[in-house]
Amino acid sequence: EDAFDIEIIEKHHNKKLDAPSGTAITLAGDILDRIDRKTHWTSGTTTEPDALEIASVRRSVVPGIHTVTYESEADVLSITHCAKNRCGFATGAVMAAEFVAGKKGIFSMKDLLGLE
Repeated sequence: EDAFDIEIIEKHHNKKLDAPSGTAITLAGDILDRIDRKTHWTSGTTTEPDALEIASVRRSVVPGIHTVTYESEADVLSITHCAKNRCGFATGAVMAAEFVAGKKGIFSMKDLLGLE
């Protein structure tokens, strides 16, 4: 774990108002929960060794791309999710609506997916 530095890059359409995106912040939170040497995330480039960088890019019609990269002196491992269109977002919204129907309280996607 100490040999790798970690960064998140998120890309969205240029009409998206928030940066970083909620998904990038959620990813950062999950990483921070598991990597003790990272204590917080920061938007943009940093030289703080305990900070997890989130880079935000806004371009034309990109629906959503999130990449988490682990880099050491020897190699690089990147995991990318690329939304090709908004169909997956719509499906997730319908699933979430069906899940909360008739329930009271505050829920997250972790509740919907049965995580934790």
